[in-house]
Amino acid sequence: MSTTARDASKGNIFKSMKDITFDQSISHQCGVTMNDSVEARAIAEFMSENDPGVTVTYNPATIRLDGEGKLIFKMDEISEFLGRDMTAETFEVNTSTHYGRMVRVDDNTVILFGNMDEVMEYI
Repeated sequence: MSTTARDASKGNIFKSMKDITFDQSISHQCGVTMNDSVEARAIAEFMSENDPGVTVTYNPATIRLDGEGKLIFKMDEISEFLGRDMTAETFEVNTSTHYGRMVRVDDNTVILFGNMDEVMEYI
C-alpha cells in the first residue's frame, strides 16, 4: 500500500496474523470492497463524509468500506455527489465482494447489515 493511500485511509485496519486472537464473540461489522474506479471513489468519499462510523481503506486496486451495524447506500444521494446517475445495478457491478447481509430494499436503497437479526424485517 502506498503512503498516499495509507494516509488517505487514516491507518490500516488489517492486522498481522501474530496479532489476531479468536475470542468467539459476534461482530456486527459489515463492509464492501469495490474495484477502484471513479464511481467507487465517489461512493467512498460520500460515505466517509456522511457516516462517521465508516472506515475507508484505499488499496492499490480496491477500496474497502467497513462499518458497524449497517451501511446504507442511497443511490439518489450518491448520484448527486457523483454528478451523474448511480443505480443499484451500477453499485453492485462496482462491488467485488461484501460481508454482512446485503439487501436491495428498492431501486434507490442498498443496505448492508452486520446484525443478522435486523435483516429479518426484509426476508
